[in-house]
This record gives sequence, structure tokens and C-alpha cells, in this order.
Amino acid sequence: MVFLRCEAVRWVGDEPQPGLVEVRFTDAHQQQWAFIDKWPIFTAGDDLAPGSHYPVEVGILCDVLNTGNTADTSGTFRISVAPWGLESPEGRIEFDVRADQLTTS
Repeated sequence: MVFLRCEAVRWVGDEPQPGLVEVRFTDAHQQQWAFIDKWPIFTAGDDLAPGSHYPVEVGILCDVLNTGNTADTSGTFRISVAPWGLESPEGRIEFDVRADQLTTS
């Protein structure tokens, strides 16, 4: 399993249960993206609560779309955050990220 490293930046609200957080990351093109969803979707979720000290490092389960899971000539990977049904507020689910933004744990 591959995860995109991100930061939970704030608690959004308690409803719907079990509560929503905002998570952000910057892609390989220096564009910042956000997701708002239920906190258990993000790894390291035990540290996410209304009173947590943000930002908190988290991960998003993702699929690597590059053929053979290798970076392209610019050193980036194309990923999809679709495994958990995530999408950015703009409706994006695919992003170009640097190799150091991905982890398997």
C-alpha cells in the first residue's frame, strides 16, 4: 500500500460523525491542494481530534498510476486518491507528486 504524505491542518467540525478534518499537500508543480473528510480516512488518525495541536502529519491511501510504479522523466509520480473516495473541492482525484511525498508505511 502506498500513502501520500500530507498534513492535517484543522478540525472542521463534529458532524457528520466521527468528525471532519482538513488535510493539505503541495504537488510536484507547487500547487497546494486540500481535502476535507472524516478523520479515520487519514493514517495517524489517532492524533486527530478537535483539541489536537495542528498540523499533524497524516497519509492518504493512493494508487500510483505510472506504468510499473516508476517515476516519469521529471521525477514525479502520477497518483490517484480514489481508493477512499477522496477528491479535492475542485473535483480532482489525480495529482503529480515527488517520490519523497510517498511512503509505504
